[in-house]
Amino acid sequence: MQAFLGVVFHFIGGFASGSFYIPYKKVKGWAWESYWIVGGIFSWLIVPPLAAFLTIPNFWEIINGATESTLKLTYLFGVLWGIGGLTYGLGVRYLGVSLGSSIILGLCMVLGSILPSIYFSFFPEAGKDTFEMFIYTAWGRTVMLGLLVCVLGIVICGKAGMRKEIEIEGAATDPHGATVKTEYKFGLGLLVGIVSGVLSACFNFGIEAGKPMADTANHWWKLANPAETGNFLFQNNVTYVVVLWGGLTTNFIWCMILNTRNKTFGDYTNSKTPLVKNYLFSTLAGTTWFLQFFFYGMGESKMGNGASSWILHMAFIILIANVWGLLLKEWKGVSKKTLTTVIIGIVTIIASVLIVGYGNSLR
Repeated sequence: MQAFLGVVFHFIGGFASGSFYIPYKKVKGWAWESYWIVGGIFSWLIVPPLAAFLTIPNFWEIINGATESTLKLTYLFGVLWGIGGLTYGLGVRYLGVSLGSSIILGLCMVLGSILPSIYFSFFPEAGKDTFEMFIYTAWGRTVMLGLLVCVLGIVICGKAGMRKEIEIEGAATDPHGATVKTEYKFGLGLLVGIVSGVLSACFNFGIEAGKPMADTANHWWKLANPAETGNFLFQNNVTYVVVLWGGLTTNFIWCMILNTRNKTFGDYTNSKTPLVKNYLFSTLAGTTWFLQFFFYGMGESKMGNGASSWILHMAFIILIANVWGLLLKEWKGVSKKTLTTVIIGIVTIIASVLIVGYGNSLR
């Protein structure tokens, strides 16, 4: 039952992540950097501490009580994660949307789920899941199988996307809906894609680095609720506050550079645009974005395994994003073979989710 609830929470989080950009499409007359940072201020600065306050009233005391190394490492991983998101566009530029997305998301999923367990293999006293557990236990091998199946699904979806780009001229758009000019350079694109995939996976590393804060929240909750046997649903909310400070730092600096370079500072007060609606939709998008990790933390508290949680989180994001693409007719005009390929990819990802969920039930 705990594993099932974990899958449900991860689905809700994946739905939020795969859907958050839709409100941005309603923003009119603003440059990307303008509405992105307005939404980002809610994603990374306003909503996280609000969510922490509502679920962990003493969250600030926990942050103040954390060691300097915990805070610095958690923040640093947030900064690196932010850079990974920004370099995503370069990977797409040199590899194409589908191939670039497949490589980056695949690397992000694999590295984000495997590297922390490899790290903790050297520190078994920490009590975390180690890589050996994924090799020598039935549940671990099942989870690894689910990871491989999910990567296969990403590759299939990427293949469909490559066919789409060939069949429909000018169909290439980045995750923000903007048209991308592709300059195909496989070697350079692969290098950038690896960098982006590694850095994007740093969010999961940030969660692991901030685990002492989450553990403190969980400990205090159990003291206040001695009858409860499970883990505190919202324990990670305190960690998100610090990780997302790092993400805000990276994105704020870059958006300010773009505002300066593109002379778009006037967007924020441009009365010729629907200002109220623009701020409203940007706020909605930013809040929805944060909900992915709000429910990610709930899912992880039920599944008790960072690797499995990260795999499910990424799988559901890819799944929901591709389903939205079908519903919004982004695949209109492609051949039957291409459409069949993307559907097979989606079904493969769904199968991977079921496999990972089953693996956690064995545990």
